[in-house]
Amino acid sequence: MPTLFPTKEMGAKTLPTLMTIAAPEQQMSLDALKSLGAEGKLNGLLLGNLLSAFTQLERDAVHLYRVVASRTQYDDWRARYEEFGKESETHVRIYEELITRLGGDPNFVSPMARMCEHKSNKLLDTLLLSGSVDELTLEMTGLEAVIAAEHQCHSNWELLSALAETVADTTIKGALQDAVNQVMPQEDEHLTWAKTTWQKTLLGLLATPA
Repeated sequence: MPTLFPTKEMGAKTLPTLMTIAAPEQQMSLDALKSLGAEGKLNGLLLGNLLSAFTQLERDAVHLYRVVASRTQYDDWRARYEEFGKESETHVRIYEELITRLGGDPNFVSPMARMCEHKSNKLLDTLLLSGSVDELTLEMTGLEAVIAAEHQCHSNWELLSALAETVADTTIKGALQDAVNQVMPQEDEHLTWAKTTWQKTLLGLLATPA
């Protein structure tokens, strides 16, 4: 399943650090990373790190949507959360295909990806351990979590769109543009719906006397 964080059994690879110990077969070669995007004279080490983190954020978005869909009391919100969650699963696959097209390994788990997962888990913990908070607080906290996640997802795709405009190599440019064209309209919809719903909900409540 593409929404799972790559594991040893799935062939995950990583860069050993002071806090990470990996068997030789699980270690990602620095030379292999540096060669990523070499035809376009890109910083392959940074590109590999970023694409791994961007993919992980989409995986995290899938889990976030599952949580908020299971906890909301609003049927129309649940329908949107479920729709966006399925689209986020597709975004994971598109990222994995993009990494492969660029000559990378979609099972590479970068330090940035691990940090991304750590931050996302903290956010999910907040939603799952909400205790006895009132319904409105729970609903808005979930929606605000979606806004934060989608804002970053949207920013990631904007960066790749800008990179596609500047890179000279036609193969890299085409791979980036294909991925961006598939995903960006949905990312626009996700972020716009979340922000608009948050604003309309609160304005409606503010206009209602307690």
